[in-house]
Amino acid sequence: MDTAPAPMGSLQHCCCQLPKMGDTWSQLPWPGSSCPTMLLVSLFLAAGVMHSDAGTSCPVLCTCHNQVVDCSSQRLFSVPPDLPRDTHNLSLAHNRIAAVPPGYLTCYMELRVLDLRNNSLMELPRGLFLHAKRLAHLDLSYNNLSHVPADMFQEAHGLVHIDLSHNPWLRRVHPQAFQGLVQLRDLDLSYGGLAFLSLEALEGLPGLVTLQIGGNPWVCGCTMEPLLKWLRNRIQRCMADSQLAECRGPPEVEGAPLFSLTEESFKACHLTLTLDDYLFIAFVGFVVSIASVATNFLLGITANCCHRWSKASEEEEI
Repeated sequence: MDTAPAPMGSLQHCCCQLPKMGDTWSQLPWPGSSCPTMLLVSLFLAAGVMHSDAGTSCPVLCTCHNQVVDCSSQRLFSVPPDLPRDTHNLSLAHNRIAAVPPGYLTCYMELRVLDLRNNSLMELPRGLFLHAKRLAHLDLSYNNLSHVPADMFQEAHGLVHIDLSHNPWLRRVHPQAFQGLVQLRDLDLSYGGLAFLSLEALEGLPGLVTLQIGGNPWVCGCTMEPLLKWLRNRIQRCMADSQLAECRGPPEVEGAPLFSLTEESFKACHLTLTLDDYLFIAFVGFVVSIASVATNFLLGITANCCHRWSKASEEEEI
């Protein structure tokens, strides 16, 4: 008994099977000539699988090309999720981003350049750069950062350039803020709110070549002497914006260029008292105390005499 032929387009006698998302090339069915439709489906899905595995999806409002993701000037209020895993250069500049979520860079271990300038960042989450070991250039300028904590650049030992300029509320840099950044060559701390910078924050940077610190309200008191001495000794190989760095206090050096101060400027910071000085001060103190007692005694006698004289005069009148 003859079997009725299958209708046109039926998959009853087709040996192909629909591939599933996630199947590898070895798992994808290879349809024969009797199933051209399934061949096209397989190829399209395989292309989708490869696209997904490569992680090359580009976020909305961003452009992606040659491992460069540009999301700048898009009025973003938050960082875009799901970047291509092989991103080398990420620009989030000129947006309105106020915070970066913890662990945001965990999956992007190939990142070399991160541009976050001109946003509304007040701080960065702890451990943000733990997995960004290849990050070399970081731009955080034109934000609202108030301090640079000790663990801000933790594990980002490949950093070569850090720009923290134009953060007007930046008041404090922790002494260990740049600890371990032995490859750092360029550091920009200009135009912030710094009045003091610890020597410890810089002396652990053996590769530092360019340092920008102008435009800050430096208070050139005794606590600044170690830093200025260190800078003077490195001025030949550490380029600095010496013309823009000025003292805002104390009054006697207000407006003076930071690098114009010499050891003579801090002479008063090293004044010490000898034993003779202490003995003289003690003797003067003793004399002053005796003179004070004697003066009080004489004033008491004078007051008593005046009182008696006044009383005697009153009795004579009566």
